[in-house]
Amino acid sequence: MSTATEARRFLRSTRSAVLSTHSARFEGYPFGSIAPFVLDHAGNPLILISTIAEHTKNIQKNPHVSLIAFDPATPDMQAGARLTLLGEAVISDKQDGALRSRYLRYFPMAEKYFDMHDFLFHRIEIRQARYIGGFGNIHWIPGEELRPPANQLAQQEIGILDHMNADHADSLIAYCRHVHGLEANEAAMVGIDVDGFDIRVDGKLLRFDFENPVTNALEARGALVALSKKANA
Repeated sequence: MSTATEARRFLRSTRSAVLSTHSARFEGYPFGSIAPFVLDHAGNPLILISTIAEHTKNIQKNPHVSLIAFDPATPDMQAGARLTLLGEAVISDKQDGALRSRYLRYFPMAEKYFDMHDFLFHRIEIRQARYIGGFGNIHWIPGEELRPPANQLAQQEIGILDHMNADHADSLIAYCRHVHGLEANEAAMVGIDVDGFDIRVDGKLLRFDFENPVTNALEARGALVALSKKANA
């Protein structure tokens, strides 16, 4: 596995980060904010922020931002993996049905914000990344290398999720037992991408990685069937 793929898979396993912007109020100082995010199918972090927030005012003046993602449950933060992204924050269409649906599957409590006129999507277009995978595993990665391979999953994701949740709920529970050693009462797939998929299990999100990237529904089906066979062996 390449370092870029390792870093991208780590990013997919996280859901919150610290967003740093250039302070418009106090010139020369960085300004940090907690920023929940999901990735779009091009691998760009997508954040939903208010136009009256301090970090949004900063972005309006200077769109160059930094986002650091890490696992808050890591016992030793200095030894744990983390990823710092450098890029530009660009306004995206909040009414884009696919983006809205994807964001709300991960953050259902955010639905009330979509009815407020001052909340907008910002997409962070990654230019450079600094990945620390552990002691001595430190790399700068160009943004284009961090991007996933071209794929059709943005158009096919909803269909895959509907099929898995309606017809293969037993398989989702088996995945949880096989990969995470967790006995699930309820499980629903909330997202799928080239590197893997996410299941909400009894209110908690779990990440599942594919052995090889998938770029369309047919390849995803093959990977899910293979995992089912392993889980039920």
